[in-house]
Amino acid sequence: MTEQPSTLSLFAGELRRLRGLANLSQEGLAQRINFSAALVAKVELCQRRPTLDFAKRCDLVLDADGLLARIQQVLGPGPVMPWFRQWAVNEQEAVELRTFQLSVIPGLLQTEAYARALLTGGRLFTPEEVEQHVATRLARQEILTRDKPPLYTAVIDERVLHQPVGGPAVMREQLLHIAKLCSEHPRIRVQVVPTSVGAYAGLNGPFVMATLPSSGQLVFLDDQLDGRLVEREVDVVAAVRIWDTIRGEALSYQQSIELIVKAAESWK
Repeated sequence: MTEQPSTLSLFAGELRRLRGLANLSQEGLAQRINFSAALVAKVELCQRRPTLDFAKRCDLVLDADGLLARIQQVLGPGPVMPWFRQWAVNEQEAVELRTFQLSVIPGLLQTEAYARALLTGGRLFTPEEVEQHVATRLARQEILTRDKPPLYTAVIDERVLHQPVGGPAVMREQLLHIAKLCSEHPRIRVQVVPTSVGAYAGLNGPFVMATLPSSGQLVFLDDQLDGRLVEREVDVVAAVRIWDTIRGEALSYQQSIELIVKAAESWK
C-alpha cells in the first residue's frame, strides 16, 4: 500500500522542482496549462492525482521531456475497489464502451461535485477515502477526451435527471456538463429512456459493455457489494440483446440532449 503514495509524492516533488526551475508560481503554471491554480496546489500537496493530460501539459510548459507523463503512467488512475481492477484495465483498452444506468449518472460522465456527493451520501467512506475515490473517478474520465477515445454511448433512465444528488446546484452543473461533453466530443453520445415508457428491460439493473481491440466484447455487472465480469459468449450475446432493447426505448440523441438541458434548467 506504500508504493502508490510514494509515486504520487515523486510526481509532486518533480512538479515543484521543475516549476521552480522555470521560475513559475502555481498560478503562473496554471495559466499556461489551462488548469486552475487550486488544482496545481492540490497535486503538489498530494491531495489530487494528476491526469495524463495534466502531466503532458506540464511537461510541455516546463520543458521536462515527458518526465511527468512517465511518472503519471506508473502512478495510474488511482485506487479502485478490488473487484473493479480488471474492468478498469478493460475500460482503458476499449475501443467502444456502452453503458446503461438506472439511478445515477455513469461514472465517466460525473462531475467532481456529483461524484463527491454520491460517495459521501452513503456514509460508507472516510473523508480521505471519498477524496481518493473521487480523484480516481476523474482520472478514469480522461479516456473520453484523449487523442483516440473509445466510442462511448450511455443510456440513462429519465429519473436520473431528477434524483437530487448533492442538491440543485450540483445537479444543474452535472446535467449541463453532460450536454457540453456531447457537444464538444462527437464520440460521446447520451440518450434518455423517458419515464413514459413504463416497464422495460432496463429496470432489472445497470451494466456496462466494452469492445476490446483483440478479445471481442465483455460485460460488467455491479451491485451494492460486488462486481462481476461476464465473458461467456452466450451471456455477452444476451447482454447485447438487452442493450438493443433498452436503447430502442430511448429518445433520439437530439431529443435526449434537449431533455437533459431542460432538466438542468429546472434545478434552481
